[in-house]
Amino acid sequence: MGHMHGGPQPQAPTPLPGVQNVIAVGSGKGGVGKTTVAVNLSVALGKLGYKVGLLDADIYGPNVPLMMGVNRQPDVLGENRIAPITNHGIKVISVGFISPGDRPLVWRGPMLHSIIKQFLQQVEWGELDFLIVDLPPGTGDVVISLFQTVPLTGAIVVSTPSDVSLQDARKAIEMFRGVKVDVFGVVENMSHFHCPYCQHEIDIFSKGGVERTAKQFGVPYLGAVELDPDVRKGGDTGLPAVLGGEDSPHARVFFELARKLVSSVPEQKTESVIEIQ
Repeated sequence: MGHMHGGPQPQAPTPLPGVQNVIAVGSGKGGVGKTTVAVNLSVALGKLGYKVGLLDADIYGPNVPLMMGVNRQPDVLGENRIAPITNHGIKVISVGFISPGDRPLVWRGPMLHSIIKQFLQQVEWGELDFLIVDLPPGTGDVVISLFQTVPLTGAIVVSTPSDVSLQDARKAIEMFRGVKVDVFGVVENMSHFHCPYCQHEIDIFSKGGVERTAKQFGVPYLGAVELDPDVRKGGDTGLPAVLGGEDSPHARVFFELARKLVSSVPEQKTESVIEIQ
């Protein structure tokens, strides 16, 4: 974070024209299914009739192109503007479009700040009800750049219920609070596994840990996503589980999450207005 000191002070965050709500989806650690939640949440919001964009800010592990079934480079318009790629009704941008395949991006702080700023300010997002930002795990440069560039409406934290994941999820909650971003709630991913043979629910990662953490930190508990092979398959094939609609047992929880997010946003905005007055 040394580059943040000594030079000119960063500009205050600037709202994106036409974008009503910017929602960060974060996690304390990798491997908890944060991108799976971000992708299915985005498509579910689209299915509910909202205009949605999805920004893949996970610079080092950009999985959104695979999960959304998009793999071509975006078009560059006049005046250095970028056209997002649309699939499943969602506008998508990802560093994975710039560096496809298995080539890693070895970037340091200033370059990360530049690409995040570019993805926010130079992409033709148009009119959006929600811009979902899939953050990298942890609390590093990309997250700081996001806070500095655009005001966030709120954040969702994803964790598995294991103690190891929850230890890092608590850090993510405190990070958002530290920069005055409302935490709309936490999601328990890979909560449990329903055995198709014995019909029993198998507790793999200590189900219920995220709900207990939510109570401990005074943040809403948004629900549990079970460890579901069909959700995994949807991500691997670029056909998110929510494409099955609200009646699909694999999609129901994501639609519930989308509805909870929608109901949280006006409450938070109303509170902000009251505070300003």
